[in-house]
Amino acid sequence: MAQREKIKAAYIDYVLSNNEQPKSVYAFAKSLKLKEEEFYQHFNSFEAIEVGIWSDLIHQSAEKVKAQEVYAEYSTRERILAFFFTLTEEMKAQRSFITYSIKHAGKGFTTPKVLEKAKAGFETFISDELNYGIEQSEIIERKFISRKYKDALWLQFAFIVNFWINDNSEGFEKTDEAIEKGINVTLDLMSRGPIDNLLEYGKFLAQHGKEKINFGAWRSHSGN
Repeated sequence: MAQREKIKAAYIDYVLSNNEQPKSVYAFAKSLKLKEEEFYQHFNSFEAIEVGIWSDLIHQSAEKVKAQEVYAEYSTRERILAFFFTLTEEMKAQRSFITYSIKHAGKGFTTPKVLEKAKAGFETFISDELNYGIEQSEIIERKFISRKYKDALWLQFAFIVNFWINDNSEGFEKTDEAIEKGINVTLDLMSRGPIDNLLEYGKFLAQHGKEKINFGAWRSHSGN
């Protein structure tokens, strides 16, 4: 096991056994028969370990989705759904730690320090998929709103992780249902709908408003 992974595994074991972080980097490194400087070659704090664990979780989930043979054929909706389903599968191996980390992250969850790097990785993946969706006309680009799409999906991420932590259903089937319903609704709002057709019609009328139509002549003609 690489030294970095050894440190991560030992940290996870410690916090789950003691429900708190180690007292000091020195004591923690000593328990692993490492010099303190060796710890700092990989992490600058215990918080940095958690930052790395969350970041790796997002990165690995995204890479697994992109490595699927059918990925290139997937629609944007299928890619994003696949990411969330893969994410929850990846989380199963670290369920106890994720529960610990979230509970110690405090209320709000969407932007605690330990998730900042993970959020950046999430936004990179999601932004690429949304841009692909816009190119394929699956997602509609809206002025001032499109840039917020990724934020809506990050809120879905926060909701789904919290839902999963409290999900006691067999095989976490309720979480799967929450993913399918939540992501589909969110993406529906990003797709073309009646409001977009209405706005485009409004633009058309505004652009051609100076062109007067002789309705009287039209009625006379239609009466013949």
